[in-house]
Amino acid sequence: MSHSLATDAPYPPLDGPGVNSESSSVTEDDLELKALGYVPSFKREFSNLATISFAFSIMGVCSSVATTFNTPLLLGGPASVTWCWLIGSCMCLTLGASIAEIVSAFPTCGGMYTAAGRLVPIRHRPIVGWVVGWTSVLAQIAGLSSTEFGLANMIWSAVGVAYDGNYDVTPGKVVGLFAGLLMVHGLLNSFATRHLARFTTYFVFVNIGTTIVIIIVLLATTHRSEMHPASYVFGTAGIINGTGGWNTGIAFLLGLLSVQWTMTDYDATAHISEEVRRAAYAAPSAIFIAVIGTGIMGWLLNIVLVLCSGPLEDLVGAESAFLEIMALRMGKPVALFLWAFVCLTAFFVAQTGLQAGSRTIFAFSRDRGFPDRGYFGRVSPSTKTPLRAIWLTTITSVLPGLLDLASPIATNAIFALTAIAFDLSYIAPIFLRRLYRNHPEVIFKPGPFYMGDGIFGWAVNIACISWTLFVCVIFSLPNVLPATAQNMNYAAPITVGVIMLSGIWYLVGGWRFYKGPISGIDQGSAEDLRGRGEKEA
Repeated sequence: MSHSLATDAPYPPLDGPGVNSESSSVTEDDLELKALGYVPSFKREFSNLATISFAFSIMGVCSSVATTFNTPLLLGGPASVTWCWLIGSCMCLTLGASIAEIVSAFPTCGGMYTAAGRLVPIRHRPIVGWVVGWTSVLAQIAGLSSTEFGLANMIWSAVGVAYDGNYDVTPGKVVGLFAGLLMVHGLLNSFATRHLARFTTYFVFVNIGTTIVIIIVLLATTHRSEMHPASYVFGTAGIINGTGGWNTGIAFLLGLLSVQWTMTDYDATAHISEEVRRAAYAAPSAIFIAVIGTGIMGWLLNIVLVLCSGPLEDLVGAESAFLEIMALRMGKPVALFLWAFVCLTAFFVAQTGLQAGSRTIFAFSRDRGFPDRGYFGRVSPSTKTPLRAIWLTTITSVLPGLLDLASPIATNAIFALTAIAFDLSYIAPIFLRRLYRNHPEVIFKPGPFYMGDGIFGWAVNIACISWTLFVCVIFSLPNVLPATAQNMNYAAPITVGVIMLSGIWYLVGGWRFYKGPISGIDQGSAEDLRGRGEKEA
């Protein structure tokens, strides 16, 4: 049985062409989307397998661990690597389940932004939608930028290992490669949806396959006598404070950045839900499956990496401790061969990240969240993809990476910024759904994925909100002490600044063009809605 959202009044039917002019029938997905107030603009080409692969790929377990492995290992020690991943992934499961529940009820490319704007009384919808929308945009830009920046560093790390460290990698080279990779992903995302779905189907096999092979080869090539004892991997012997000033507890908790950054963009699958068949079922299921799978695979990978890591002092100062461990145990040729697949996985993460980010931009522009008269909220008639939003996302994502030219340390804030911005945009609709559960203008009608209104559903929602607020505090702290202008963590100031500036902008002039997530009754005519998806202006 399908579900849709009931608000203050039923939405009138939006007649006219559906998502696909070549089709004579309108799917149940399209009817659900119209009930939410949107005329379908995309072709639904993503199968169940492609959707699950997309959800796995956006997290990219082996490449994401490789990108962030230095942080827990060198700040909190080996035990921080293993325990923070286990604790964090368990708590991320509560957030993933809560997000899946919301996505199942709101299967639109606006994701959690659209849900937040619908789960408050009518008079609050514009300001809530505006702030959550801009937070989501910030998260998507920072997430794509940090992923692409991580990939660029991974490639240059391989070059350094190949030349035995006798190759000078300058910030200019890193930023140049970073920008070039973004352009490549922009081009790839410009293909039609059917091609994107076909590409994405195979991503999951490379992702999981590479992780399994690395685990097996590391165990096979490390002599048992050279493996660290359990006390080092799981016990107090593995808690090593490398922050230079924080107490051991804070140093240990800084290791949460790896798992929290890996498990971001949960709602990426929601952003392609208008391109997914049976979206109310497939999208939340893919999120839940991917969170569980990534949590388990990531924990096993982290345990094996620490087990086979060798002396910690040999990894201090390494560009990528992950690659150094592989080279130590497997030998340089084998390590670099497998590293190519790790980089390929990161390439897939960026590919799916840009697709999700561009759909976020598209959805916000479609709702008139930008002063662009919906310019970026249109799809190309040839590819049935939002080309304008794709290239706006691509070009804007270059900007955070330019920080590396000023301060390489400052670029680390992009990773923390990603986790903070994403998580705050996620808990907003979860909190609002509970806060206004009895309000007459807010009637949450659940989708197929539903945990219920009993103690279990409440416990999961409360746990994920509490955990998210906790990690946001941790990620706002400087990684090392004493804090200076060069090593300061700017993630929290940037996030708070964007939220405050967006609120001021709304009060000054944004209210004139933004009325909240659109619906068939509160914004625009059916003809206007149809016109947004029929052609590029």
